[in-house]
Amino acid sequence: MKQAKVYFQDTLAGILTEDENGYTFVYSETYIADNGMPISLTMPLQAKPFTSDNMFPYFDGLIPEGWLLNIAQANWKINPRDRMSLLLACCKDCIGAVSIVDISDQQND
Repeated sequence: MKQAKVYFQDTLAGILTEDENGYTFVYSETYIADNGMPISLTMPLQAKPFTSDNMFPYFDGLIPEGWLLNIAQANWKINPRDRMSLLLACCKDCIGAVSIVDISDQQND
């Protein structure tokens, strides 16, 4: 199982999980209570988890393409079909308001 913290403008928005059943994204209760912004129009604020067999299109769109993807795959030896690993490796400091941080990188939080 792979998990990531999803931040919106440096505020924890929720948790993205990949397991044997697919993908799940759930907003943080605190983020919902503070009336945070939805990370995507396709993922409005709600307490109910979002689930999918495939990587959510919003998150998949954060993964770089072209030469930058080639560099990431070569440096980290990541299979191009392993979208969660690519997301974790490449999207900690991506363009825009959202960043993805591997939970295993933050064990002391």
